[in-house]
Order: sequence, then structure tokens, then C-alpha cells
Amino acid sequence: MQDHTPASALETAIALQKFGVGQPVRRKEDDTLVRGKGKYTDDFNLPGQVHAWIVRSTHAHGIIRGIDTSAAKAMPGVLGVWTGADLAAAGYGPFTCGLPLKNRDGTPLLQTNRTALMTDKVRFVGDPVAFVVAETAAQARDAAEAVVVDIDPLPAVTDPEEAAKPGAPQLYDHIPNNVALDYHYGDTDKVEAAFAKAAHIAKLDMINTRVAVVPMEPRAGLASFDKNSGRYTIQVPTQGVSGNRNMLKTLLKVEPEKVHLLTANVGGSFGMKNINYPEYICILHAAKELGRPVKWTDERSTSFLSDSQGRAQKIHGELALDAEGHFLAVKLSGYGNLGAYITGVAPSPLSLNTGKNLPSVYRTPLIQIDIKTVLTNTTLMGAYRGAGRPEANYYMERLIDRAADEMGINRVTLRKRNFVKSAQMPFNAASGVTYDSGDFQGVFEKALELSDYESFSKRKRESKKNGKLRGIAVGSYLEVTAPPGVELGKIMFEADGSVRLITGTLDYGQGHATPFAQVLSAQLGVPFESIKLEQGDSDIVHTGNGTGGSRSITASGMAIVEASRLVIEKGKRAAAHLLEASEADIEFGDGRFTIAGTDRSIDIIELSKRLREGKMPEGVPNSLDVDHTTEPVPSAFPNGCHVAEVEVDPDTGVVQVVRYTGVNDFGTVVNPMLVEGQLHGGVAQGIGQALMEHVQYDESGQPVTGSFMDYAMPRAEDIPFMTVGDHPVPATTNPLGTKGCGEAGCAGSLSTIVNAVIDALSDYGIKHIDMPLTSERVWRAIQEAKARAA
Repeated sequence: MQDHTPASALETAIALQKFGVGQPVRRKEDDTLVRGKGKYTDDFNLPGQVHAWIVRSTHAHGIIRGIDTSAAKAMPGVLGVWTGADLAAAGYGPFTCGLPLKNRDGTPLLQTNRTALMTDKVRFVGDPVAFVVAETAAQARDAAEAVVVDIDPLPAVTDPEEAAKPGAPQLYDHIPNNVALDYHYGDTDKVEAAFAKAAHIAKLDMINTRVAVVPMEPRAGLASFDKNSGRYTIQVPTQGVSGNRNMLKTLLKVEPEKVHLLTANVGGSFGMKNINYPEYICILHAAKELGRPVKWTDERSTSFLSDSQGRAQKIHGELALDAEGHFLAVKLSGYGNLGAYITGVAPSPLSLNTGKNLPSVYRTPLIQIDIKTVLTNTTLMGAYRGAGRPEANYYMERLIDRAADEMGINRVTLRKRNFVKSAQMPFNAASGVTYDSGDFQGVFEKALELSDYESFSKRKRESKKNGKLRGIAVGSYLEVTAPPGVELGKIMFEADGSVRLITGTLDYGQGHATPFAQVLSAQLGVPFESIKLEQGDSDIVHTGNGTGGSRSITASGMAIVEASRLVIEKGKRAAAHLLEASEADIEFGDGRFTIAGTDRSIDIIELSKRLREGKMPEGVPNSLDVDHTTEPVPSAFPNGCHVAEVEVDPDTGVVQVVRYTGVNDFGTVVNPMLVEGQLHGGVAQGIGQALMEHVQYDESGQPVTGSFMDYAMPRAEDIPFMTVGDHPVPATTNPLGTKGCGEAGCAGSLSTIVNAVIDALSDYGIKHIDMPLTSERVWRAIQEAKARAA
């Protein structure tokens, strides 16, 4: 039997080459999104829907004495007002942290068991205490303003170090000194012995600034309830529908099939939308009570109060070196700010992830981490792009520069002297993980070359002629990607010749549709244009850990490869039947099943149609569809070297990043165009944190950075053109050899930008300024240095 499909084997091979792995294929969704035709959560509406508004505490800390809803209930259009007592009577579960983190004494992390609405105390400005549902959003908001909340104020504490001191205001009776987790990692005796024999110890106190996430799309939700089936449905932006569905069913105390979670386009998340929030329980409850769909859309001002935020550590770091500058040990101690409640993965970036990523690309024999994660009267914390990885890299690279300056060793030389060598792979790092691959020295050398590092002194002189100070920094990074987890690879052949690909990860800006289609096209030879990615329906996506921690291409890529092998196995059995040959004689390549040594073949799409049209005998599959779940996907180790150059105006303190180079090892790169875009975005966020972003509170716990009028964000003029290089060493732990790239820009940029500014200010004897390096901070440091010199 000869198949007469239009595409020849040569045409198929050319198409595969054009859209295969490694090609810079344009994103499938760009035409839709750039033209404003995307559908985000607020774009969805249901017949008969009503609108919710949340009543929030205006106090950072206080005891709730009463909530008067009578006036609100009598206002036009109001359908209901609910308080914490109402939700408590409904019996919903608490928000908890599921991570198995332990205190230094072996006891588990202390939980805050947050409820959707508070009944006893409020613990931060913005804490939800009630909500209103009305026919229109304006009516709901007006009525919410009529709710009278009687709160007895209590003293507030916003600094984690102050909160951990005896006598500080206590947020919870069962959490002494507000310390939810006293995290320790490392062999203290061995570390102390290494420090005792050190020729030099570099020390530095560092603050990793608290930042707001501020994605393009605020959070929103549209909830409904079917009383006949007892099933909840919610449209909400997430980073993965399966995991969030499972969290919701736990909160609602129902079986998984009673929750249907939908996610369409997501306008950015950076970790923030990967948890469930009180607002979602509120609108689901109201939908059930009222028998009507309930919609809620956040505003930017309340996003600053209610969305999880990131970073927020106060750290003392020490690096021990021998006389030649070889690293002996590194230790961190300090505090991480959890905010008022623990949800999601919040303690991990502040503790576990910081330790895992601290050794970076260096042969650091010993590490010790002692960080207390502390509750404060501030907005809750969570994962933010990198989630502990940029933080750890920042501490290590700042300590290395400090050590180099104090020991009189060239900063480049000191790093080269301590790299893990390629010949040492696999390398057991002091963090407890094993690096499987990498050429850290090669990445470093390529970054120096692309950045024209040798000519920096010339550029520095030119800047000086123009009245500017110029600084440069070279810094390496390594990331341990998200921990192992199972992943979904579901492939379905449709009657119209298209192929549905379903994964447990979710695209919230990364552009999954294109690289995933490239992988599937390379595996099965199906046309790139025919592949349709689906990720946003929990009825279809039954498994998966979602997107986060730079794991998507590795996890979903592995699932696609494994599922494709199963498709080929089924296809060989089916083709053998249709071509009247032995299964052992069937070969597969370029999208065709062929009898070895003959010209008799059948195209995979045509084969799927034949199977659909006819009833197959026993032992022959009736379709090529595959629903596959992988075994846990191991972590990977993307790494790189970034070089930043800055100019500082000594008269104003204004810092400008004028040159930026990033050379990275992301293993196999599926789509270099998308990877470069991811890197640019991460660097932009790093520039924002390093130079301008900073969430701040006053002494009473009131946020003073609650809008874009007082919270600075980087603009296009703040972002330089970037030189991007690639030095891939494929990973050995997954079939594609990928390592992930989503967080690399942040991991590489924080330390290099700050180190470059300190280098520019070195003529004044300035050795450290905490982020953000605003013009006011830099100018003040220069003035103080001048005064000391005088």
C-alpha cells in the first residue's frame, strides 16, 4: 500500500529542518496578542453574572471587634455581604504551606493556617475581612465602602530582624518571636574549622530588597456553581491548572472532579499567580449561595496590597579563603520576611533555595545557611522570578568581589581560580546537589571576549572626559531548576489532520506553543502548523506541576519525547497491519512508517485517519492517541556569565547601564529567539530591582509604595541593548539535553549591576550600597565619602 499524501519525504524533511529544534521560529501567539486579540480573565463573562468587591483592613495589626454590614446590605443592587464568620460556618479549609521544611531542631515549619476572611485579627494593611456582591462592580464597590469594620489597633512590626526580637509585637500566639522557620543547613563544626584556618575572611551585610510583582494583568476570577452536579467552575490566571485545581479542592473540601479550573491568556505572573488567594474562595462561595456567576477583578492599587511579593532578606555573609584565594567555606545568616501569612512556597526562596544555589559555579567545599523566616505585618511573600536563585547568586558574587578587593587579587583571576572544572563533572556541590554538566570556564572566557573586557580602561577614560564614572563587573551564576515532579505529555490526533498537544505546564508569557511544537514536530514529523497546544483546562490537564523554576522545556520536553515514542510504538503496530508486513520490519522517520528496504509507506497523519475510519482487529490500536505521565523530572543546572558596565553621574548619582553582555549555558536550545527574549526580560527585572524597585512601609505598617506614583519600574530607556552569547553543554539528565532559561536574566544581573556600580564608585572608597541603587542613595554615598576624605 502506497500513501499518496501531497508532501514528499524531501518536502517533509525540509519542513522539519525549518521548524526543528534549534531554529529561531516566531511565536505562534504573537499575532493574536500583539493585535490585542488575546483573552485574559477579565475578558470572560457569563450570562447573569454579578460582581464582587473585597473589604480590606486599613490597619496593619489589630483585633476585630465587629463588622457592621447592615448599611451595605441595604444599598442598591447589593445581593449579599459576607464576613469571616459566614465562611467559617461553610467549613472551608485553611491556606497552608505544603513544603516539608524543618527547623534546625527537626520540628516542622509552623503554619499560619490563613482563612479566606479574618475573624479574630488583621495582620497587614489589605487583609480581607468581608466582601460584597452586587449587580454591578460600581454598586459592589460603593457598598463595600459602607461596611463598618471595628478594629482595635495593635503595635505593628515590618522588619523581620525586629520582629524576631523578644518583646516584639506577636502576630500569632503559637509562633514565638514570629519565627515560623529557623532554617539550618551545613556541618557547623567543619565550617567553623575551615574558617579557623582561613588566611582571609570577607564579610558583608546585604539587604535583598522587597519587590512587588506588578505583572501586566492584575489578578481576576469568574466563578460559577452547578447545583445539580455540585461542581464549581472558576476562570482564573494561574501557572498550571492541575496543581491549582488540587489546591482549590482541598480548600473547598470536595473531590477533584468537583472543581473545574480554566486559564486562558495570562499577562505575566513571575511566581505570584501560582497560588490560590482568598478572593477565589469568596467568589466561589457567593456563586454557590446566589446561584449566579460572580466576577472579581483586582485593581492596581489593591494588587500592591494583596498580591504576593518577593525577595526581602537581610543577610550577613562570610567567605573564607586560603592565602592563594581558594574558597574554603561560605556561610550566610540572617532573616527572611514572610509577610503576615505563609502560603504556597514562600519559606523556600528565603531558606532552602538560597542554600541550594549559593555554591554556584565554584569549588566551594563547605556551606552553612542559618536563616530565620519571620512573620511581619506586611503583605504576604511568595516566589518571584528566580525564587532564591538570584538572591543566592547576589550574595556569592558580592562576597567574591569584596574578597578580591581586600586580598588584592584581580576579580577575574579569583573567579577563574575557583571554578568547578569540566573534568570534575559530575560534581557533588556542597549544597547537596550534583551538577551533571557544564563548562564554566568556557562560558566565562566567552563572556570576557564578547564584552570586550580588555578595552574597558579605554571606555573608562572616555567616560571620565564626559564627567562620568564608569564601572564594570563580571559575574557567574548557576541555578538549580525547580525540583523533580511528574509531567503530562498528551498527544491526540484529530479528524481534521491537526494534532493536539496537552501539557501540565502553562504558558503565562514564555511562548510554549512554538518550542513545544518544534519538539513534537521533530519527534513525529507532523507539520509544525498543525500542532495545537492546550494547557488551560483542568478537565483535560489532569497531571502536572505547572510552570515555574525554569522547568517547562525540560519537564514538558521530556514528556513530549516519551509520549512520542509511545505514539511511534502504536504506529508501528498499526502500520504493520495496514501495510501487511511484520512489525519488526516497520521503520519510522520524517513522519512516515515504512517497510524497511521498500518504498511502501504511510504518513503518520494518514495512518491516524485510517485507524479512526475502520475497526481494527485485536492487538492493533484504534488510534495513535497517547496520554502519558512521566516519572519525576530531575533538576537541571543552567549557568552563565554576565558582564555589566555602568556610568554614574557623580553630581546627581544617576546610574545608567550602558553595556550588557550575557553568555549562557542553557544546554540544548530549542528556540534561540525565545531564549534571548527570556534573557532580556530577566535582565530588565534585575535592573529594576538593582536600581529602583523597593516596597516600603512606615513605622505603623502602612505601605508607602502603593502605586506607580511611588513605586518605580524600569522603562525602555533604562534597558541597554544586550549582547547575548551561547555556550551550550547539553544536560545529561533529560532526553533533549535542555537546562531552562526563564530566570537566568535575574540571576545574572543583580550582582553584576551592583558590583559594576561599586566598581565605578571605588575611587571614593565606597565599598557597599544596598539595593536599590537609586540616584539619591548613590549621591548621598558620594557626599559622605567626600566628607570623610575632607
